[in-house]
Amino acid sequence: MPNIRPSSDLRNKYNEISEFCHKYNEPVFITKNGTGDLVLMSNAEYERLVGRYELIEKINEGLEDLKTGRIETADKAFKSLEKELGINIEKV
Repeated sequence: MPNIRPSSDLRNKYNEISEFCHKYNEPVFITKNGTGDLVLMSNAEYERLVGRYELIEKINEGLEDLKTGRIETADKAFKSLEKELGINIEKV
C-alpha cells in the first residue's frame, strides 16, 4: 500500500519519512492541496533505480544491434582493443 502524506509532513515529520524510506526501500508520495506533488525515496534506492534503468537501456541497445547486424565476434573485438590500446591481451 503506498505511503501518502501531506506536504506539511515534510516539515513536521521529516525524520519519520526518512526512516521509512531507508527501512523499507519504498517511496513516500507527498501531496499538495490534496493532489500528488512529489515522490521521495532514499539515495540508495534512487541509485538502484537509476542503475536498473541504465542497464535496461544498454541491454536494449545491444538487442537493437543484434537485430540490425551491428555485431562482431569476440576475437575481432579483442583484436581491435589490442590494436587501439597497443597491448597483447594474451600476454597480460
